[in-house]
Amino acid sequence: MKYIIGISFIIIFFILLVKLISKIDITLFESGEERAGRHGEQFVSQIIREILNEKDVLLTNVKVSFEGKNTELDNVIINNRGVFIIEVKNYSGILIGDEDDFEWIKNKYTEAGNFYQKSVKNPIKQIKRQVYILSGYLKAHEFDVWIEGYVFLVEGNSPVSSKYILNTQKDIDTVIHFGINNKLKKVDKERIVEFIS
Repeated sequence: MKYIIGISFIIIFFILLVKLISKIDITLFESGEERAGRHGEQFVSQIIREILNEKDVLLTNVKVSFEGKNTELDNVIINNRGVFIIEVKNYSGILIGDEDDFEWIKNKYTEAGNFYQKSVKNPIKQIKRQVYILSGYLKAHEFDVWIEGYVFLVEGNSPVSSKYILNTQKDIDTVIHFGINNKLKKVDKERIVEFIS
């Protein structure tokens, strides 16, 4: 009898522990950079939603793989003009680098007045890689569509002027609604949305 009571107690304990763990907000364990990145992505997704037309589709955090390369796309907009990726970066501080550099340097002063320097991936290189992966992924599944990729720096602190960098909500609206028209057929648009959702 004591054995059964002991086992019952252990089972109840583990059930309560699992319920408690499932209610813990995982974002409590994020680093400051991860939190800033998540907030930046939410901010940009919201400003994209504000300019979408009724026929536009926005997908967020889309994971794709091609030829052993994996990526997660912050924002993918699909409409009758084409497929657009918008990568979000919420880098604070001063960025230094050129469009073709592999990495950029981020210089920043903390609130306490301490200076630090860090290397960050060049987001222009990153968006070109994402376009390659999504394009290859879709072509491998018989979708032949042109994809455009852009970077939105939340802090507006790009060290370069580039056609790949978007600075405002109007810039986003221009590229997805008034840029090059890749004339995506409705049926293809619907199939792509269903395929990568």
